[in-house]
Amino acid sequence: MSAPTFDLGTLHGGLRMPACKDESTARVIQHIPIPTQLVLPLAQHAGEPAHPVVSIGERVLRGQLIADADGMISAPVHASSSGKIVAIEQWPVSRRLGENAPCIVIECDGLDSPVQLSEPIVPFEKVDPESLLQKILHGGIVGLGGAVFPTAQKLMAATAESLEHLIINGVECEPYISCDDVLMREHAAEIVIGAQILLHALQLDHCLIAVESDKPEAIHALADALTELQDSRIVIKQIPTIYPSGAEDQVVQLVTKKEVPTGGLPTDVGCLVQNVGTAVAVHNWINDGEPLISRVTTVTGDGIAAPMNVMARIGTTIADVVNFVGGYTDRAKRLIIGGPMTGKAVSTDRVPLVKATNTILVLSETPAVGTEQPCIRCGECAQVCPILLLPQQLYWYACADDEAKLRSYGLIDCIECGCCDLVCPSHIPLTADFRMAKARMRELADETARAERARKRFESRTVRLEREQLQRAQELLEQRKKVQKAGPQAIQEILERSKSKDNSASEKDE
Repeated sequence: MSAPTFDLGTLHGGLRMPACKDESTARVIQHIPIPTQLVLPLAQHAGEPAHPVVSIGERVLRGQLIADADGMISAPVHASSSGKIVAIEQWPVSRRLGENAPCIVIECDGLDSPVQLSEPIVPFEKVDPESLLQKILHGGIVGLGGAVFPTAQKLMAATAESLEHLIINGVECEPYISCDDVLMREHAAEIVIGAQILLHALQLDHCLIAVESDKPEAIHALADALTELQDSRIVIKQIPTIYPSGAEDQVVQLVTKKEVPTGGLPTDVGCLVQNVGTAVAVHNWINDGEPLISRVTTVTGDGIAAPMNVMARIGTTIADVVNFVGGYTDRAKRLIIGGPMTGKAVSTDRVPLVKATNTILVLSETPAVGTEQPCIRCGECAQVCPILLLPQQLYWYACADDEAKLRSYGLIDCIECGCCDLVCPSHIPLTADFRMAKARMRELADETARAERARKRFESRTVRLEREQLQRAQELLEQRKKVQKAGPQAIQEILERSKSKDNSASEKDE
């Protein structure tokens, strides 16, 4: 086993921020008891929502498929515990900032009875890579680093590329979030075996596990797991503790010295990135037959009585999770799903914990924001931008709604990390402006695509009408030639037959 590599690499820009993780990492992962009710959204992943395959009143078992993938980019949803389907209805969800979305509601029976596996578990080494990818497809596994892109589809797309490295991302640079840290400390072996499964599925021989330099316990746990498993293909790679070094493109740059091209993907430079939580989910599904029905979530903030990391079933409401950790403090004022930089505030704790919920953050107050002032062109935002963009220029073009300039200046590459917001002396909400500008760009692209489809339909219709018109003209010409060839008597017979048909039609009308 190779020793951990200490070449930390360099990251342009970024910020060194207070970690605020000591309280939540002070104890081991706590398992939340099965709640009385589970709420499972049909859209817990990128792409199309899953479609229900169960009905109200039906009894389901833990791990049973309750909603199947619908479309090329989609993922199935499984029952997180046994019980009865009591509703398929609209429910507030975090992905829509507390707005309603279709959900399957299960009334748990407390038995947690597992579903019978449809096929026996076979060691992954004995399964051919293509079959292994198909197996992963049915586990409901998505990227647990935040993007929640269906894992199997990501793997399948990557197999068409020339890959060199599998990168397991254990970087957790945003303040307060510590679920991946404790997962690496306590489940290092599952992470390494999950990496081995992914290497087999991708037919690769090189894996890098990226971990921040301020996580010695996680690094030692992973090193011990590698020593025990004796797999020289997997190497631990430390990277600097700078936000946002955990972003996918930045991880690739830090551990391989390769830069993902603008508008591109890590696969363009021979890399595939998966989160440590995703690796554990792959292990649990392939080795134990358990689909993605639970995850580790950080519950923290000065509005939480006892910050900690919990293992909770997917579908547990935020209210039930907070109640388990001792409830809210008197200072609790703001509920955020995610970290303080990239998370989204929600207005109700009725929202369920979903596959993407890495953190439940409760704060005592909204961060103070000064009055927005005109841009003074100081360039501070450009200095901290990890993508080497020019936020001040993008801001002007966003204000002018100049879509062409926004594209040429690389707005599509903005990862919305929020670094520029924090350093802006004019208190301009740059990230929000960029997010809206990107939304307008997507709308414009959709409008352009619709216009192009309409143009093609119009051109196709015009060609069809012209073809039909030409065909009718040719038929009339052929008839005229036949009539001229037949002579006057034949013409008279045709006229009489036509007159007879007209008289018959008139009689029917009367």
